Amino acid sequence: MNTRMPASRMLYATILLLSLTEFLQAGMTAFAAAPIMGELSMGPEEFSLVAAAYASIAILAISMQRWFVERIGGQRFVQLCAALSVGGAILCATSNELMAFLAGRTLMALGGGAFFTSSRMIIHHTLDGPNRFIGIRCLASGLAIGIAAAPWLAATAVSHDTWAAIYWTIAVLGATVFVLAGLSLPAAPPERSMPSEMKAWQQLLLLCASFAMLYSLQRLYYDFYGDVLPAMLIFACGAAGVLFYLREQVREARPLLRLRYLFGLAVFFFAYLMLGANNYVIPAMLLGSLGYAWETVGHVEALGLSAALLTWIVLSRLLARSPAPRKYLVTGFAALALFGLLLARIDSDANAWAHVLPALALNSVFLLTVLPVTAMQTFREMEHDESVFSHAQQLKNMMAQAGIAVGITLATIGQQWRTAVHYSTLSAQVNPYNPVFDATIEQLQRAFAASMAPAEAAKAALARVAQMLAQQASVLTNIDHFVAIAVLGALGIAVILRQKVFR
Repeated sequence: MNTRMPASRMLYATILLLSLTEFLQAGMTAFAAAPIMGELSMGPEEFSLVAAAYASIAILAISMQRWFVERIGGQRFVQLCAALSVGGAILCATSNELMAFLAGRTLMALGGGAFFTSSRMIIHHTLDGPNRFIGIRCLASGLAIGIAAAPWLAATAVSHDTWAAIYWTIAVLGATVFVLAGLSLPAAPPERSMPSEMKAWQQLLLLCASFAMLYSLQRLYYDFYGDVLPAMLIFACGAAGVLFYLREQVREARPLLRLRYLFGLAVFFFAYLMLGANNYVIPAMLLGSLGYAWETVGHVEALGLSAALLTWIVLSRLLARSPAPRKYLVTGFAALALFGLLLARIDSDANAWAHVLPALALNSVFLLTVLPVTAMQTFREMEHDESVFSHAQQLKNMMAQAGIAVGITLATIGQQWRTAVHYSTLSAQVNPYNPVFDATIEQLQRAFAASMAPAEAAKAALARVAQMLAQQASVLTNIDHFVAIAVLGALGIAVILRQKVFR
């Protein structure tokens, strides 16, 4: 992928589809997690295993991207990834039990996990001057479209009882990438005087250590009030393994990865962590706490997140005239803080279109401001050194996979913890000495008495109170989550104003 070639529409389409496919498959799988589990008779623990396996294998695939390109060329590498992604998507679409779905997601991670990294490296190696900026616009547009379209497509598939359409869509996109790569990318491997080296034991260590960290974090969701020691020990071993792997990479003369610009990478990790956490909490809030249907939730999320594309269009024009990054990053974190504040004010009677939609638009502003600006600032001084730039892109996208997985895990743990706390507090108010409880029970009994016997009406009233308690505990838990998001957004503004890396 190192040969300069005339820019073509097919090349731009390849860049866009690579970015779009990766974010679309991740968003659709996260959004439709509950229906997929129901269709395949999987529990949350089995789905956590699949999620951890996908993220850890994607991290491994990204770490080896440059090594493969140096040996088989960019065209063959992208086509190989596309073929694996198509095969995995077809396996997922036709699966009817856990192991087949796990195998499909494993193949998708091996292939599609490196799509976004490949998209960025195509830009670096094949485009220059104004064409490079057009390529970056295609990449960011694919990201924005993938984020926005995922909930709508997933909700449409689920509401029509065709969850497998999620993966058939990815298979079609992967096949299109395969064809476009053959028509638009150079076939010859790049010439390198000192190609990077790969040691199998180091890559096996990375795979096992990252899986141990991610799966142990997800296990905390189930062991939070039980025996957390085994999960914490596994996490500590995984973290030690990752740190040892990174240490070995630093000491290698020709490493697969070089580690630089930690501030930019930390911002990336945080942004993807927010993406993972909110992708989990927002559908759960709309479906569980507010009681909306799948199709409505998909439409609300898609419309709110479509602001990502509008944000990028405006930002790309502003950056050309005024590239100084601090104002954009402050704007992005301010949008995150406002997103949290708006959703921290919801109650069980909140309207999705009036109260949730504006907040989702602000979340899109955060993502499509912070991610592109951070990328441009973190890697702009590396572009003259192809090897360093490639390593930085690999590491950034490895952290993206980990960030999304960690975000989902922290959100699930937080939801479990705060729901238990709030339910316990609210349940204490349910007693015959509480006049509000007595009045509520009497009102519900009168309402149910019109259609059932008095004894049945009393049972129905108690069941309705229990349902109301669960819903209120869920609403309060969501408020806690979004208050924390608002605080993190405000802290982000303070950090950006004080940091000296991005001027």
